[in-house]
Amino acid sequence: MSEMNSSRPYLMRAVYEWIVDNNLTPYLLVNALLPEVYVPQEHVSNGKIILNIAPEAVQNLDMSGLEVSFHARFGGKPMQVHVPVAAAMAIYARENGRGMVFNDDEDNSPEPHQGSESKKDKSSGPQLRVVK
Repeated sequence: MSEMNSSRPYLMRAVYEWIVDNNLTPYLLVNALLPEVYVPQEHVSNGKIILNIAPEAVQNLDMSGLEVSFHARFGGKPMQVHVPVAAAMAIYARENGRGMVFNDDEDNSPEPHQGSESKKDKSSGPQLRVVK
C-alpha cells in the first residue's frame, strides 16, 4: 500500500472555511516549541500560542502547503508568521469552541473538538471491508 500525504492541511483548510462561513473567528492552537515555528515568542505560554487567523486579523493567509503563513500585527509590530502544519494542534471557533483537534500520530488522524461524541478506544478504530 502506498503512503498517503498528511490529511491535516486539507482538514485545516476545510474547518477554517466552515468557521469563516459561519461568521465566527478561527483560532489556531500551535505547538510553539517545534522547529521552524515563527510566532511572537512574547505571546507563547507553556510552549503554546493561540493565533487569531480571521480574515480581518491577518493579511496574505496561505494554508495551501505544508505550513500556515500570514502577516499580522502583535502589539502594533508587524510580523510574518510561519507554522508548519505538524505544529498545528487544533483549529476552532473562538465563540463556541467547535473545530478540530489534531493528534500526534503518524497518520495525523483528527479528533472532533468539543460537543461531539467521546473518544473511542484507538484499538477499536474503524474497520473497512470490501462488499461485493
